Amino acid sequence: MFVGASDRMEMQKVPQAGYTIKGLWISGLQRSLSFKNLLFPFKLLSSLWASRKIIKSFRPDIAIGTGGYASAPLLKMASLRGIPCLIQEQNSQAGITNAWLGKDVQSICTAYDTMDRFFPANKIHLTGNPVRQDLLNVKGNSSEAHSFFKLSAKAKTILVLGGSLGAKKINELIDAHLPYFNTNQIQVIWQCGKIYARGYQNRIQQNIQVHPFIQRMDLAYGAADVIISRAGALSVSELCLVGKPVIFIPSPNVAEDHQTKNALSISQHNAAILLHEKDAQKQFKSIIEDLLNNTEKQKQLGTAILALAKPNATKDIADQIEKLISHTHR
Repeated sequence: MFVGASDRMEMQKVPQAGYTIKGLWISGLQRSLSFKNLLFPFKLLSSLWASRKIIKSFRPDIAIGTGGYASAPLLKMASLRGIPCLIQEQNSQAGITNAWLGKDVQSICTAYDTMDRFFPANKIHLTGNPVRQDLLNVKGNSSEAHSFFKLSAKAKTILVLGGSLGAKKINELIDAHLPYFNTNQIQVIWQCGKIYARGYQNRIQQNIQVHPFIQRMDLAYGAADVIISRAGALSVSELCLVGKPVIFIPSPNVAEDHQTKNALSISQHNAAILLHEKDAQKQFKSIIEDLLNNTEKQKQLGTAILALAKPNATKDIADQIEKLISHTHR
């Protein structure tokens, strides 16, 4: 049984995947003064009541939260009924919901170390984030990848990722540097996002590919010499597994600035380059030029980020869940 916020994407995505989901009337507090904040106490009470009814009728063996708005009322009611609870914190900066639930749950699966800043140390298990298993072999699919994207294996290739919706500032950055890529015969696989596709479709050239969305991410990673990406939790976990040199340009417009903190946790290990969005237009050319011309640095970054990968995250989280269930049913 999945439980989500009634106005969020999960209400469509979960049924599409073939699972049942219940919606709660819940949302986060707005950072600015807003009428929506006046509704928050009513939404919370409504969601706590609905969560109580869901738990009573479904009778779960365990409740699992991943930090979304719906996690708070659901896991709070589950813990009050003595149901074992586990949360998975994907980011290096704990979200408000998970930090609040930390004292109530039995187990906390994290993707980064030093998370005892936010949670009781005895509950923490460093598992990593679940990632697609088809990324385990991207270095071995280079030939297939170049063929699939119709690229030359002799030219350098940059993969640009802004998330499924795209990233406005990253798109503007790439657009501004198209003359540089052309002059230096650099190939670009540019995932611009669905909402920006129409505006950048006319930028397609022999060496510049523009994609609203990339279906075969395993082959896109396999073709890339350098990857430019946002620093969302799952993107960072995937890129660790891929083991290619990465330039992170985190979005500054997210809660607790968690993307910058995610990127910083990797760059502090000399395993990626952190480029702040505000500095990107000024600094990008010198950074990408230096990286593309320095094969030793590419190798060092790729090796270092791969060392941070947690390829068994899904299994390790599932093991923690099974332990909690079996301990409860003894």
